[in-house]
Amino acid sequence: QVKKAYRQKALTCHPDKNPDKPRAAEVFHQLSQALAVLTDAAARAAYDKVRRAKHQAAERTRRLDEKRKKVKLDLEAREREAQAHESEEEEIKITRSLEQEIIRLREEGSRQLEEQQRLIQEQIRLEREQHLQGNHTRNGAEGRITPKLKLKWKCRKEDETRGGYSEDVLLRILQKYGEVLNLIISSRKTGSAVVEFATVKAAEMAVKNEVGLINNPLKISWLEGKPQHSPSTVPSDSTGQPRTSQ
Repeated sequence: QVKKAYRQKALTCHPDKNPDKPRAAEVFHQLSQALAVLTDAAARAAYDKVRRAKHQAAERTRRLDEKRKKVKLDLEAREREAQAHESEEEEIKITRSLEQEIIRLREEGSRQLEEQQRLIQEQIRLEREQHLQGNHTRNGAEGRITPKLKLKWKCRKEDETRGGYSEDVLLRILQKYGEVLNLIISSRKTGSAVVEFATVKAAEMAVKNEVGLINNPLKISWLEGKPQHSPSTVPSDSTGQPRTSQ
């Protein structure tokens, strides 16, 4: 088989048949060497060993390339995963920062609104005090002082409901006795207010009859314009406690 194949190939590669091919002699020489190797048992064994070694080396290289390719793909996948995780964390960080900024702006706006409302209430209080002082001056010049009562009730500083006594509640309680000229709720002292009635009779009725809310009674006393015959505070019942409304 080997010799037959050699003869067939040698006929096509012989230099005499290929004078126009410069490498014909070199190819024919290599073919002769191959025949010598393949027909000699020891040389054939050595040749086969070299071929196997080359094949094994090529296989190792292929496997190594596949392993390297897998490692590269795994590395790229981990890098993409890490980048995606970093992007997600960055997005979460930006979102949280935005939420905190929105909360800060809301709180700042709320504080500014509260401050403006406080300033408005303070301005109203000052205007009422000036009005009361003006009335006192005019009434003093005319020889008459409008009746003013001091109102007190229990109220903690942190109580936003003022113990249940808002301006509307106090006016609703007091106006049933007569015209209320002014009502000032103290912004400095909790649970305290001053009311100015148009008539002494209305003030007397309030002092005598009004007890305020059942769960937080009012203590009413004269501040100005008290008649000589009027009691100074709300009368008590037989137990010594202020009367409560029914």
